[in-house]
Amino acid sequence: MTTTQAAMTVARIGLEERRSVAVPNRQESTFPEEVVPPSGGRSPRIFGVGGQMFSSLKLYPNFRRLWISNLFFFGGVWTQTLVLGWIVFDMTGSEFLMAVFTAVRLAPMLLGPLSGAISDRFDRVKLLLAASTWALVTITVVAVLASTNHISYWGLVIGGLCIGMTQSPSQPARSTLVLDFVGRGSLSNANALNSIAMNMTQVIGPAIGGGMIAAFGAPVALWISAAWHLISLMALWPLRKTGMAATRATSESLAKMLSLGVKAVFSNRLATSVLLITLIANILLWPIYQAFMPVFAHVGLGLDADGLGWLLTCGGLGGLLGSLSIAALGDFKFKGALFVIGTGAWGALWAAFALSSSVPLSFTLMAAIGLASSPFGILQTTLLLMMTKPSVQGRVMGIQELAIGVMPLSALALGAAAELIGVAAVALISGVLLVLLLAVLTARVPALLRYSGSTRQAQPRASV
Repeated sequence: MTTTQAAMTVARIGLEERRSVAVPNRQESTFPEEVVPPSGGRSPRIFGVGGQMFSSLKLYPNFRRLWISNLFFFGGVWTQTLVLGWIVFDMTGSEFLMAVFTAVRLAPMLLGPLSGAISDRFDRVKLLLAASTWALVTITVVAVLASTNHISYWGLVIGGLCIGMTQSPSQPARSTLVLDFVGRGSLSNANALNSIAMNMTQVIGPAIGGGMIAAFGAPVALWISAAWHLISLMALWPLRKTGMAATRATSESLAKMLSLGVKAVFSNRLATSVLLITLIANILLWPIYQAFMPVFAHVGLGLDADGLGWLLTCGGLGGLLGSLSIAALGDFKFKGALFVIGTGAWGALWAAFALSSSVPLSFTLMAAIGLASSPFGILQTTLLLMMTKPSVQGRVMGIQELAIGVMPLSALALGAAAELIGVAAVALISGVLLVLLLAVLTARVPALLRYSGSTRQAQPRASV
């Protein structure tokens, strides 16, 4: 037997035990090593461009189950976003009350750092199972109230808060599980595939939601959302015994864990820059998309609920195309440059959308906005995970969730501004400001544009 054959034989021993479980980190490494794929060590690059696009789904069964669960979970989320937003604006006719509802729904994001510390201490799969169960129960209650005409504005606000509690606090566990299941070398591809799932649901969810509202009324669309959450829970259930938790640091208090997580980010200039871009984007642009699309559709473009659904679907189609393109790149160079340039283009396109009064042009621009948002949505998480140590990555994702969690407060401020100058003017100013702030930041930290996060030096060692 040759040396190569012997090494291949050793790599196959214990295949089932290693499947979808991260290889323990060497002491000298600050990054997670590659997870050995079930193929016996084949690199995802062997599939070529077409196969590489879906390599993480092919190689890692546990990631495949998580991906399916995410697909239906976010399908429910997008349906709820459209349906509940439409009900609120139809009930109140107020941009500010719409912003209040959105702010309350997204408020649980402020729990991000605590959620991240919990995901570093406890079983991440069980945390997701609890969140999925809560989501199913919550949306079912809201659907029952809507079906029996017992829902009020403040009932919707409370329902939105409960729904937010199912999504935001679980995100650190959801993000770090991807790295647990696929390893560093496949991280960009896996995160892109997760973004594909989200954008597929952004295509399907609003179209179903808008169509259901137009044809059968909002309660039916809410029941569809509940069904999606049930399927998500069923897909996640087989993972309940994987026991994935990066560090069970029971000797440390949550306060100490939070402190170490904050230090891990802010002692790293590149990670701080990525987090700052996330913060800026969630102050200026994401609240507009989350809160004010019904206003753009109803007031600016004269669309009904079905038209709003198709407008959001265009954004989802653009995002889907962008996610597929990034997935096909695999472990590509210059991730930092694509992140910055894509985010800048996203801001510029929002400014153009704000100036449009043409329905066909607005649909086209929304598709372009979805395409340009893909590098931001995918690479912010990928870069933060690559730039920080494995032992604190749940907390890093929690801090990222907190940066996203400014959205409710920003939504209130932007809603108040929209009451005074109009939502189009707010979107125009926000898009231009994002571009200018990105230019200043990258001039101060040019290393971000050159960052690649190459993983080829971090291949696993076979051990006998």
